[in-house]
Amino acid sequence: MEDHSLDKVAMSGPALASMIQRFSTSPGSVDGLIFGHVSHIPPTLTDDSPNSTSSATLIATVTAFFCSGSTLSFYNSSGRVDPLSLRRFVQAQQAQSPSSHLLGWFSGRRRTHLRPSLREFSVSNSLSSNPTLNFPIQNPPEGSPATPTLTPSLFLLFASPVTDQTIHTHEYRAYQFRPSKHSFEPKSIQIVNIGPAFRAHYGNFNPSSPFPILPCELRVSPMNVDRGEESLDQLKQHNKDQSELDMCSEGLDVGSLSRLMGSEAANYTAGVEDLYEKMLVKIETLTRLVEQSSAKVLEQENHNRKLRYKAARSAGLE
Repeated sequence: MEDHSLDKVAMSGPALASMIQRFSTSPGSVDGLIFGHVSHIPPTLTDDSPNSTSSATLIATVTAFFCSGSTLSFYNSSGRVDPLSLRRFVQAQQAQSPSSHLLGWFSGRRRTHLRPSLREFSVSNSLSSNPTLNFPIQNPPEGSPATPTLTPSLFLLFASPVTDQTIHTHEYRAYQFRPSKHSFEPKSIQIVNIGPAFRAHYGNFNPSSPFPILPCELRVSPMNVDRGEESLDQLKQHNKDQSELDMCSEGLDVGSLSRLMGSEAANYTAGVEDLYEKMLVKIETLTRLVEQSSAKVLEQENHNRKLRYKAARSAGLE
């Protein structure tokens, strides 16, 4: 089997952020499996000259991953892969996404240098040596005698700084294990939703404030007020405007907006400050709600991780 070389690794920003989040919130080192597909991108013309072409590229796209929450999840201390544990994890992932293939694995280590260890070398060598894990390359070049295949040779390494730093950072790097060369080759990682090619997605919109267009005050005729004959429609509109204002600020009456309009609005800086203060109170309230919901989500994820760990242990004992 030919040993194909990857040109680069592509993955979305949320996928990378999720992997880093799993690593950063774990009590220790972690490992897991990487799923996706490998595509052959044919060369394209770069200008009007027929002889000016870009070379074909082989891109590995990461679409999903499985994190065990610990180490030695599908291999032993010497780096030998356990076929039963690996098959169980792969089948569970492919049941959710049948089109994804096992691309390789990843490892997250704390306070270590960003280079593969001997155990990680053994694990990658064991995965690449298993012919039952080979998967086809999408869009193979024309004229290929057979569908080319690739081994699960991708390896992503995450590490935290060796020394304490003021800013909390995480380093990561992608490698491809080459069985023919018996070594790792560094590969570039492309975040597919960041870069010049995706600027058009963010440059063609007009920013607008969510602050609604509201009347300055409740418009009621003085004669009707004296007679106690306020218009029911105006009261309904006033309540609607107040509810819209409450979505942007907290504790501000819609009638007080009249101080911010007209020729003498410059004299009412206190009204502007009061408006901004109420809006900040609203933002702080929403922030607390988000923090509380995030804490509940993290608590549920930790609970699910413990359940998966217990299920994996019980399945291993069987």
